[in-house]
Formats: sequence, structure tokens, C-alpha cells
Amino acid sequence: MSSFSLGVEVDKSPLIVGDSISFSSAILDEKRTLNVYLPASYQRDTKRSYPVIYLLDGSMNEDFVHIAGLLQFGSFSWINMLPESILVGVVNVDRKRDFTFPSAKKLDRQEFPTSGGSDNFIGFLDGEVQPLIENNYRVNGDSTLIGQSLGGLLATEILFKRADLFDNYIIISPSLWWSGESLLKKVPKDCCDDKSVYVGVGKEGEVMERLARTLFNKLDNNKNNIHFGYFEQLDHGDTLHLAVYDAFDKIFNTKYLGDKKD
Repeated sequence: MSSFSLGVEVDKSPLIVGDSISFSSAILDEKRTLNVYLPASYQRDTKRSYPVIYLLDGSMNEDFVHIAGLLQFGSFSWINMLPESILVGVVNVDRKRDFTFPSAKKLDRQEFPTSGGSDNFIGFLDGEVQPLIENNYRVNGDSTLIGQSLGGLLATEILFKRADLFDNYIIISPSLWWSGESLLKKVPKDCCDDKSVYVGVGKEGEVMERLARTLFNKLDNNKNNIHFGYFEQLDHGDTLHLAVYDAFDKIFNTKYLGDKKD
């Protein structure tokens, strides 16, 4: 029991929405942290398992809190946009290193001197992050990756090179200009046959908008598992929130809920 400034006695306790996990990564040779949001039913329904959404840029002062809020809202029974899910925010140490592959462009390397570590980071997601979550939480085997900006570049690289790591990809404002747009020259055939992919971009200038649309067009977008969103009222700084909401609706409502809402 404590007293607030108006003299009212209150009971005060921490507000907890999940877990923060820190561990030593053998692959990256450094300490890493994951923020984990657990749905409201997780503690009371101990026999239930859940999909997992992995969020790049997932620290508390980046995108974790507001994406967790979207997830909670979208999974309310009266909204029924997506199933209750676990959210795993991957906290950054050096995003310019972790989210980029080695660039052929000298200017890229000068401006991002620590860049080029995406192979190691993908190995970290595959070999340490996913096993840690799968071994310690009740998951059902379905997984989604969300990446924005350089995180969108990484999400695209994973989709092209290791599509098996996730079932759904939400790629927002991807920095596909990296290394002279070279990643877009390597779109693998049939990379998305069994994946759901959402590409979103705001009014972010000719290059960013063109590259996002090029990515969408290079995927087999005649299929109903490939989606695109353009947010002309938003820019690079604020597109993520509404784009993820739209992605949740387009991917999960159709794929998992049969396009039916209560």
C-alpha cells in the first residue's frame, strides 16, 4: 500500500504483459534479448498452443509495444481478425550489421561500416531464437516474420534464401536499394507457393515505392496468398502500424479464420 500525491492510498504492482529473456548467443558471440508477449488465455488454458509472430526491431522503445497492442486488439473475439498468438520481439544490438548482407557498393560499406552480417543473424534466428521459443512456450508450429525498413530487407532475404523458416512474411517499407538493388535480381522461382506474403509501403519517395512494388510484382501476385498495401497518407516513419494491421487482416483472416468474422 502506498500513497499518491493527492493523499489517496492505492495498491500498486507492476503491469506485466509477458517475459523479457536474455541469453548468450553462441552464434553471434554476444548477449541478446527477446521480449515475449503472451495472450490473455495463455496462463489459464494450459493445454492450448499458439502461433508465433517474430518481430524484428522488437525492443520496448522500438516496435514491440504497439505491435503487441495490434495483436491483442485483432485477436479479441468481437474483432476476430487473427488467432491469439505469441509475439517475440528481437531486441537490436547492431541492426545495420544484422539486417544487411555484404554490399557490392563502396558507399554502402562506408555509410554502414559494420554491415554484412545477415547470414550470421539468420543462423541466430534459426539455430537459437526459434528453438528457444519452441522449447519453452506452447507453440503450434505456425510462424510469422515482421520486418520494416532494413528489417524488411532482411525479411526479403530470408524469404528468398530460407523461406522454410517462417510460414508468413510481413515486409514493410523494405530497404531494397541496398547493394544496388541486387537482391531483387535473385528472386527464386516458386519461393512463395506455400507462404503468405504481405508487402506494404507508404508515400516514401520514388525509390522506396518502386522497389516495394517491384518486389510484389516479382512474386506470383496472381495468387491470393500475396498481398500489397500502399499508404499514401503515411511516410517511412509511420507506415508500419497501419500496414501491419492491414497485413493481419489480409493474411490471417483469410488463411486461418476462413474470411469470417463474428
